[in-house]
Amino acid sequence: MNRKKHMWMAIGVVMVLHVAAVLCAEPIIILGHFSQANTGEIIPRYWEPLTFKKIKAHTIYRIVEDQGRTVVKAHSQASASGLIRKTGIDVKKYPIIQWQWKISQINEKSDVTQKKGDDYPARIYVAFEYDPDAAGFWEKTRFETARLVYGEYPPATVVTYIWANRVPKETRVPNPYVDRVMMIAVQSGEEKVDTWVTEERNIYQDYVDSFGHPPPLTSGVAIMTDTDNTGETSTAFYGDIVFKSTSGAPAQ
Repeated sequence: MNRKKHMWMAIGVVMVLHVAAVLCAEPIIILGHFSQANTGEIIPRYWEPLTFKKIKAHTIYRIVEDQGRTVVKAHSQASASGLIRKTGIDVKKYPIIQWQWKISQINEKSDVTQKKGDDYPARIYVAFEYDPDAAGFWEKTRFETARLVYGEYPPATVVTYIWANRVPKETRVPNPYVDRVMMIAVQSGEEKVDTWVTEERNIYQDYVDSFGHPPPLTSGVAIMTDTDNTGETSTAFYGDIVFKSTSGAPAQ
């Protein structure tokens, strides 16, 4: 009898510890669950193509196996397009974005300050939604016009993490085409070419530092490998993308 009593007490302790662990578990939004996709697929589940009207040559995306992990492979040859998942995330609650990526070569001709050099082997876009209630008259007019043309509001602002060629890491510069897009060089140069790298950024703080005010909800997250301006060739690989409430151990 005593043995049974001790057994049930032990089970009770284990259950309490399990519940405590669950309650203390770090909340995570898995936005790009590429590791669970099937190899050979073109578009991961919940994602869709991101293309541009004036650019006819598109980057090729495929789900592949690379070094024991299932990832998205992007191959660009004088082309540009991306994959996007449209979703609203409150980055005040989930301020940490974490992802893995690898490139096969840098873009020798890319230049963060010039339109003709606006190409990168790998980019992560975090777009933020337009809020008409917070917009001025001219901004409302511009966004309403865009909505009539495209059927939806474009992003109000975008933070883009890039793998640059020569600028120092942490270089922050507006995109040469659109000043509402702030680019941040998370990696730069050839030191980590052909190496899987796990990145972790505080997207909330990066947004505030870039635009001077707290961010609205996201409108989507995109990956893109492009070489349409420079005419070069790039290959990149993208691993899982997650948003977290706090910084934790790097994803494996």
